[in-house]
Amino acid sequence: MKKALKTIGWTLLALFVLLAVCLLLARFVFRDRLVALLYEVQRRERIELLRASGAYAADTTAYRFAYVQDTARAREIRAYFRLDTILPPDATAWERSLALARFVARNIPHANQRVQPETRNATALWEYHRTVEPAFNCRLHAILLHELLLASGVVNRFVTCLPFDSEDRDCHVVNLVWLPERRKWAMIDSDMQAWVSDPAGVPLSLAEMRERCLAEEPMEVHRLLGEANDPDSYRAYWAKNLYWFECREQTGYDREVNCEGRRVALLPSGFAGFGLGGDAVCTTDDCRFWAAPEAADERE
Repeated sequence: MKKALKTIGWTLLALFVLLAVCLLLARFVFRDRLVALLYEVQRRERIELLRASGAYAADTTAYRFAYVQDTARAREIRAYFRLDTILPPDATAWERSLALARFVARNIPHANQRVQPETRNATALWEYHRTVEPAFNCRLHAILLHELLLASGVVNRFVTCLPFDSEDRDCHVVNLVWLPERRKWAMIDSDMQAWVSDPAGVPLSLAEMRERCLAEEPMEVHRLLGEANDPDSYRAYWAKNLYWFECREQTGYDREVNCEGRRVALLPSGFAGFGLGGDAVCTTDDCRFWAAPEAADERE
């Protein structure tokens, strides 16, 4: 009897040790592989949802994107933020975009703010970050970066990127910058501190990111601040939020102070969107929505 109990005891101890070893392996050896696998499954499910969406189609919906520059406000913002100390001399539009996005990302981390700022422009948001809450969400990041880019001569939009599911309240807002040196748009994300390129290192636009998701072509994730990279998570996140897009018809300073002007939404055919309100213009014409910007309207 004692021998049998001893045998049972040793067997249970061996099983316990084996279980502990398996847990340690799962925690320290296989965890990254498991997480990467889960993100890949999630990404593929979201890509299938994108593939099931209607195709874009040309239409005659009346709207015109206007890129407004106010030279007096630009001077104020450049002086307030001392942008001459941030931007490399003779920098390209992309180099200016990276420098400003890194400046914003370095100083303002992501958080869902508890107190909403009363005024949403570059200087007010900077004061809010200094005196009220040190971090804020992707939309406020994009508004701040939009005005810094604009003051530095970089034409850009801040674009809301949305999922298919109306119950999913998690969208993402980023900046889309125009690169005259490449004659193309490029996405930059100060909130999640990243940008995306093709394998050759050419920065991608939101339209190109969506196309590459659908074709399952490779995209490289680059960190703005060189911190620990999690490209699988980022790619899976984007596969959800490339279903449809919305942005203001007119760019410029103080766009979300009085919230004047219309919004334009790019939707797959057969999809109505959600939360747009009566002032929104809806289109399925991706060529016009992502067209190269016309010359900026200058204001003194």
